[in-house]
Amino acid sequence: MAGNFTIARVTKFHAPEIAVVFRTSFKEGLPYLPVLHTADEDLEYFRNRVFTANSVFAAFDEQSKVVGFIAFGNGWVNHLYILTGYQRLGIGGRLLELAKSEQQSLRLWTFDCNTRAQRFYKKHGFFVVKHTDGAKNEERRPDVLFQWNRAP
Repeated sequence: MAGNFTIARVTKFHAPEIAVVFRTSFKEGLPYLPVLHTADEDLEYFRNRVFTANSVFAAFDEQSKVVGFIAFGNGWVNHLYILTGYQRLGIGGRLLELAKSEQQSLRLWTFDCNTRAQRFYKKHGFFVVKHTDGAKNEERRPDVLFQWNRAP
């Protein structure tokens, strides 16, 4: 698979594609977690909550298909998802670097069982702040809070 990807800020117009990437990536990458929302609920969430409170950038392949995205704001990476077939091509790193270029520090959550994501974030300069039992997330699964700080 070629490595020619375009990164661009996207708007609510792209919400359907973003919601599909989220749902597909979550289902394929975290199959052991419960699916709590319908596809329509995901779309509503992205259209009316994520796009209104975050900067959202997408990665497009050579056919202008959205293959990954990041949503961040106010010091948080709220979403970073890449379609399974497009992982390990540098897309996630490029999206994360974009968020880091606009923030002094970033925090994010990942599930404790998602060791692949944890390795990725550690590789990109994030460190563990705390582990929780998951009582405060929808899935009720243990999670890990990560943080990154820009060097002075």
